[in-house]
Amino acid sequence: MAKLEPRGRKVKILATVGPASSSPEMLRKLFRAGVDAFRVNMSHGEHTVHAETFAAIRAMEKEFQRPIAILCDLQGPKLRVGKFRDGRAVIRHSGHFTLDRNPEPGDDTRVELPHPEFFGLLEKGQRLLINDGKIQLKVISADDNAILCSAVVGGVISDRKGVNVPDAEIPIPALTEKDRRDLSFAVSQGADWIGLSFVQRPEDLAEARKLMGGYGALCAKIEKPMAIRRLDEILEMCDGVMVARGDLGVELLPEEVPPLQKKIVNKARMLGKPVIVATQMLESMIESPAPTRAEVSDVANAVYDGADAVMLSAETAAGEWPEEAVAIMDRIAAQVERDEGYLARVRFLDTPPDATTADALSHACMTIADTVPISAITVFTGSGSTARRVARERPSVPMLVLTPSDRTARRLALLWGAHPVITRDIGSFEEMIAKGKRMALRHGFGKAGSKMIALAGVPFGTPGSTNLLHVVTLAGDELEKHRR
Repeated sequence: MAKLEPRGRKVKILATVGPASSSPEMLRKLFRAGVDAFRVNMSHGEHTVHAETFAAIRAMEKEFQRPIAILCDLQGPKLRVGKFRDGRAVIRHSGHFTLDRNPEPGDDTRVELPHPEFFGLLEKGQRLLINDGKIQLKVISADDNAILCSAVVGGVISDRKGVNVPDAEIPIPALTEKDRRDLSFAVSQGADWIGLSFVQRPEDLAEARKLMGGYGALCAKIEKPMAIRRLDEILEMCDGVMVARGDLGVELLPEEVPPLQKKIVNKARMLGKPVIVATQMLESMIESPAPTRAEVSDVANAVYDGADAVMLSAETAAGEWPEEAVAIMDRIAAQVERDEGYLARVRFLDTPPDATTADALSHACMTIADTVPISAITVFTGSGSTARRVARERPSVPMLVLTPSDRTARRLALLWGAHPVITRDIGSFEEMIAKGKRMALRHGFGKAGSKMIALAGVPFGTPGSTNLLHVVTLAGDELEKHRR
């Protein structure tokens, strides 16, 4: 078994797997460099290749004896134009351009939009953004067969470019047939998280949840203005959320995205649900061995905001410096968390405990750790609920999470401050204390004389029964005495 010390930071790193990182050797390098969870992008690649990625990651789990989360990101219902006669065309600035239902190849005046549900919905003055917003059209008139537009910003358009509609809710299903196949595959492989793309409404989450059949956790990707309008409802329906700034930045003005990022992070934190900040965090490292100062500040701000995880996309999937990108993100996060003002910043958001025993005890863990020299908070949990409650308080010390469930441990690999360990369940108070001490010493969360908080529920093994908090001191002979 390979020895791997605790990360030494609380925010997690999620890295996207792709051609630059899919080999077992590179996955191993990325994990050692600081990756806590891997994202499998179902928009690209075949199931056979993704299955090899799953196998390689699970092999690393056994090697390092550390749970690793796998997030399968579904492609979602991406709207795209049809094809052009010459593969491309030029839309003139201020000129007219039509999107219609004619399957003939397009030209400089028109192109097919192969989405029947789209027509009859748009109104005069609404915007259409093509190719990530590089082309901006405004609707002049629309009927059941054609949408006549004026080009606010023209340019070159080519086959199958994406279309964004920021001003209207398009009644398309959240899951395409491809998504259903990909979701079935992800569940069969044991994916820990499912990322649902282009969520517009809370109902979009219901079908995915049903198809998951109780396996894995559901992450809502917030990348549509319509999702912002119903954010509270969406957050109630999901297990975690991703601030997907790529498409969100296409459909909104650039200056609108930073405050929305903070709003989404804060709302997710209030509910104790993991929140991931994603897209273009170290974008220049796709080609450069070093990030820009602005990118470093962007990552740092997400950490200061208290995000549970920060994500690398093309930087690790297709970039020339995947290992270096992870290492730099790891260093940025660690440096921020060493800042003496860090705790005050992440606790600027007030997260008052709910009127429950579990919330009161979780809040007490934070207070005790601020008052008494504590090395770690050891949480015994089956479902992960207690760990999420403690993480919501953003305590000053790491959280050692002991659980008998490998599914729970893997899901918690994306939770702020959590170091999950799979271990046998406990049956008594004495066993809880002994195991907590032993695991804290074994995994580097304390030394002789250190104090540790133990948080659990009695009767043991009963979900939702968190009602016990105990402060213990680690003795020098605990590790050898209890090693087994």
